[in-house]
Amino acid sequence: MKISSLILGLALLCAGAAQAADKPVIRLGARVFTEQTILANLTAQYLATKGYDVRITGGLGSNLARSAQETGQLDMLWEYTGVSLVSYNHVTERLDSAATYARVKELDAKKGLVWLSPSKFSNTYALALPAPVAAQYPQVNTISELEKVLTDEPKKDHVLALDTEFANRSDGLVGLTQRYGLTFTRADIRQMDAGLVYTALRNGQVFTGLVYTTDGRLNAFHLKLLDDDLHYFPDYTAAPVVRKDFLDAHPDLAAQLKPLADLLDNATMRELNAKVDVEHLSPNVVAADFLRAHPLD
Repeated sequence: MKISSLILGLALLCAGAAQAADKPVIRLGARVFTEQTILANLTAQYLATKGYDVRITGGLGSNLARSAQETGQLDMLWEYTGVSLVSYNHVTERLDSAATYARVKELDAKKGLVWLSPSKFSNTYALALPAPVAAQYPQVNTISELEKVLTDEPKKDHVLALDTEFANRSDGLVGLTQRYGLTFTRADIRQMDAGLVYTALRNGQVFTGLVYTTDGRLNAFHLKLLDDDLHYFPDYTAAPVVRKDFLDAHPDLAAQLKPLADLLDNATMRELNAKVDVEHLSPNVVAADFLRAHPLD
């Protein structure tokens, strides 16, 4: 009896191992911020239902993640069109959303990387007003209208908060002020960690601040986004990017990921990001709850 039980146990163990071995392993990278961690967990949990063994490597810097994918250490990343266009392919031409996607798809194909169907969200830059400022200046809905206020009220304390990287990039603050004719003086600018910009806005310590359009704190802190009416900020539409050799081996992956990408728009990503950054839920739980509420075939 004991011998037969042992044999049965070994048989089940071997069957389980064989079944696990049959699952295609996909190595998924995630960069070191909330949205990327959520996207990785959404993808891993969803693809697990399609028979994949998804292994996440998180906490990566942009260049490290890209290098790992180009050298075959990662199979897939959720990438942003503007990052690939500007940072990896060094294209400085200003393109709209569709043109940006088409250009990076073409350029990255030469490096063995395939852009799949994009999501409906773009995590780009924006200027935002805190609620009291928005109430005081209801006429300001665009960056051009902000410029008019700065020009008409030159002696007022109009402080801009932004992260240090953007403040010192040639395609950052310098280009923004030139495009719109903004009149921020050196004394008006406060450089800080990107996360502290939201705190400064919420606390009413600044007049406006540089934010990201899918950040969960926008709604939680009641911040008003200004329209980039002169289209200065690049498009940062997110999409799954897969190594061509992996996609050739698993051609169904493109069609499988499209329904997930189609679910994700700016409002949805703000909500998901807020659950982690504001409500302090784990990305794994947030992903599971979302997929349970939005079942995919």
